Amino acid sequence: MSDCLFCRIVSGEIPATVVAETETTLAFRDIAPQAPTHVVLVPKTHSANAAELAADPPGLADLFVVAAKIAQEEGIAESGYRLLFNTGADAGQTVFHAHLHLLGGKRMGPLA
Repeated sequence: MSDCLFCRIVSGEIPATVVAETETTLAFRDIAPQAPTHVVLVPKTHSANAAELAADPPGLADLFVVAAKIAQEEGIAESGYRLLFNTGADAGQTVFHAHLHLLGGKRMGPLA
């Protein structure tokens, strides 16, 4: 989708600080980090949200595999980290391309 921010990042049209890449996943640093480690993981093919991405179990699994690898590399695997999908506007989704947030490097409070 030519107007999708994350599709444009995946295509290289918009630069990002890439931390990991596989055949199906691109992971890059969030431009407005909410934690010392804040990485956004996106499937390279467009799905509007996590519910839509569920139709691609291998792609969904790859996001989690890559997230665990990044957490290990960032040194937060042992202390803990948060993985978060926002699905829909009421949940706070602002870019309508499925994406998984990896947050860590500090103690996290409850979500609600």
